[in-house]
Amino acid sequence: MTDVSVEDITEETDSPAETTTAARPFSLSLSTSSIPSTPPITIPSVPSVPPAPPVVAVASVADPEPVAEPVAAAVVKGRIKVADEVVEKVSALAALEVAGVADLGSGLTDAVESIRERAGAGARRGPRGVSAHVQERTVAVDVAIVAEYGHVVMDVANEVKTNVARTVSRMLGMRVVEVNVNVDDVRLPGEDHPEAPAEP
Repeated sequence: MTDVSVEDITEETDSPAETTTAARPFSLSLSTSSIPSTPPITIPSVPSVPPAPPVVAVASVADPEPVAEPVAAAVVKGRIKVADEVVEKVSALAALEVAGVADLGSGLTDAVESIRERAGAGARRGPRGVSAHVQERTVAVDVAIVAEYGHVVMDVANEVKTNVARTVSRMLGMRVVEVNVNVDDVRLPGEDHPEAPAEP
């Protein structure tokens, strides 16, 4: 049996001059006769590691060090050309995202398409209702839309202009210098999409 008596506890503070002793009016007894005897546990010693030296940051205003730029891949020469049809498809999708746009109109693209076919330039690959002119890193876009009845046409056209410019700039990395919006028609409630004329 082990007797442990706690009567005096010395409390130490940060200052060695402030050491106090408090008397406890009770004693604590522990009996180990009911606990089976087990061999003592040994804890292996851990080698001590010397503390790292403190890190001191010094900033110099007069002599700033150059900031290392991330290493980029080797510069490769060449040109990047974005076809007009790519800009037209992106512009068409951006215009159709706007609330109040029922469809793309025909606008001037049908007239240009007929001239193109007569000249033998081949079929148009871009969407109808949109034409784009790319020059270097700038682009000008013409969009023809059909507005839905019940929406303010000028608000819809301004939103189309803004969304087309933002989307083309973000997706293609080009500077949009001009977006012209032509409202060709208004789609009435219950009016279906116009049927394509049957080929003879």
